[in-house]
Amino acid sequence: MEEVIKIEGKHKLNGTVRISGSKNATVALIPAAILANGPVTICGVPSISDVDSLSVLLRDLGVIVDKRSFDSLVIDPTEMKNKPLVHDAVNKLRASYYFMGALLGKYGHVEIRMPGGCYLGPRPIDLHLKGFESLGATVTYDHGCYILDAPELVGNKIFLDIASVGATINIMMAAVHAKGKTVIENAAKEPEIIDVATLLNKMGAKIRGAGTNMISIEGVDQLNGCFHEIIPDRIEAATYIVMAAAAADEVVIENIIPHHLESLLSKLDEIGVDMEIGIDRICIRGSLDNLKSTDIMTLPYPGFATDIQQPLTALLTQAQGQSIVTETIYTERFKHCQELAKMGAKINVMIPSSMINGPTPLFGADVTATDLRCGACLVIAGLIADGVTTIRNIYHIERGYEHIDEKLTSLGAKIWRETIEN
Repeated sequence: MEEVIKIEGKHKLNGTVRISGSKNATVALIPAAILANGPVTICGVPSISDVDSLSVLLRDLGVIVDKRSFDSLVIDPTEMKNKPLVHDAVNKLRASYYFMGALLGKYGHVEIRMPGGCYLGPRPIDLHLKGFESLGATVTYDHGCYILDAPELVGNKIFLDIASVGATINIMMAAVHAKGKTVIENAAKEPEIIDVATLLNKMGAKIRGAGTNMISIEGVDQLNGCFHEIIPDRIEAATYIVMAAAAADEVVIENIIPHHLESLLSKLDEIGVDMEIGIDRICIRGSLDNLKSTDIMTLPYPGFATDIQQPLTALLTQAQGQSIVTETIYTERFKHCQELAKMGAKINVMIPSSMINGPTPLFGADVTATDLRCGACLVIAGLIADGVTTIRNIYHIERGYEHIDEKLTSLGAKIWRETIEN
């Protein structure tokens, strides 16, 4: 038996939807909180399965996790013990690797299973390990576990071969207690990195330059508890913006930071989407009749986000002409194209690009969410398809989208869950 999401297409969306706190920031902020010597309150925490998995790992370490309200977590590491992280929850999300930087920074020793998460092609953690080694850690791999040891962490200059978000955050966390100054060059610039640095600075860290390609960290002796509110989720916001462009009469998406969405908004303007942008909200009036094709290349922030190319592909099936999506971050990130083809899309994949020929009518089909953003893509396709779409492997969607069926139902979508035979 399996729980699936079903969507009856062709129902126009109307109303207002509020965006949750950032998933990609949350999964780093929660491990970062254990660096404090007192309780850390994090507000705006999305209700997603990744948060549940991280909470399991925290409790495994003896950390008290208290859910004070629907979106507020108090993390108290006062009685924490550094134990090997070998729980199955490590394999449920890739972001469990942030415990490497946090535990190495706090205790100088980490044992952790190989992290899991969506398969998007090779996603090595060599840069993380190289950074830890530069700070004085030794890294060994034994029976599926990474073992990191550092009698003393000492600040150093670290150049990242690729501007990796995960490596930037992980090294930043390891360096907060390192002796002296650490400089990360070719650092990633994503808003989520700024959010993690903001939390650490509230705790007493001395981090400068987050959001630029050079971050400096002066080591400190201790970090204290604090209060922190997470930034809105720019990928969830982007997904609902694309959904509205595909299926809305008129939808307002609120609790957004438009600056974080500039690369998407400029592309949507280019293809002819009717948008009205406010300070912290956007109004989309959907119309598929006059959309024009476009070319997209994914790039590190502030370029076009890799996490948005899959949802946008569903919309591009309705645009006039051929659109080309080129993936430079995760070159194998095209499994959604096979699923869209089951619904009638005309897409040719020649890695690292896909050619989308439109407009093509989509029809309901039995499809599978192969990863988180593929799931979002299929939801959008289901909203505009004729008939009923059945989406399997919905645990991927639940990893990153809070109450997606409830939010869409409130906008007028016909979306529901069913348990079916495998």
